[in-house]
Amino acid sequence: MAKYTKKEVLEEAHDLAMKMASMEEIERFKQLEAKLNESTKIQSTIKKIKALQKQAVNFQAYGKEEALKKVEKEIDRLQAEIDEIPIVQEFKDTQVVINDILQLVTNTIAREITNEVIRSTGGDVLAGTTGSSKNEHC
Repeated sequence: MAKYTKKEVLEEAHDLAMKMASMEEIERFKQLEAKLNESTKIQSTIKKIKALQKQAVNFQAYGKEEALKKVEKEIDRLQAEIDEIPIVQEFKDTQVVINDILQLVTNTIAREITNEVIRSTGGDVLAGTTGSSKNEHC
């Protein structure tokens, strides 16, 4: 097996990231994000939510429970209003897909590294044990 430097591995990771960034799902995510950013209604509602969240933090810090409940209720209402917009739901769905892809890539890399360590030490991939455990019993 070829030896790689840390720099070479990071370059390969960068290349993989660039390939992933051009995937259809990522491209769709970018398009949806741009549309969301262009929507004055959505941006205005997001600003309202952020302002209310700041108020909620203050109310919580000062123990103003009734005011906090009112603000939280309004935040929930505004969030539900945004969530009703089809493009917002599509954006969220796309985020889930992208997160799943990233998780899959991360898990695949971790699994393959583990399997290679097991194989390179003469271990048993199916059992998940490295060959070093065989040497301990000698």
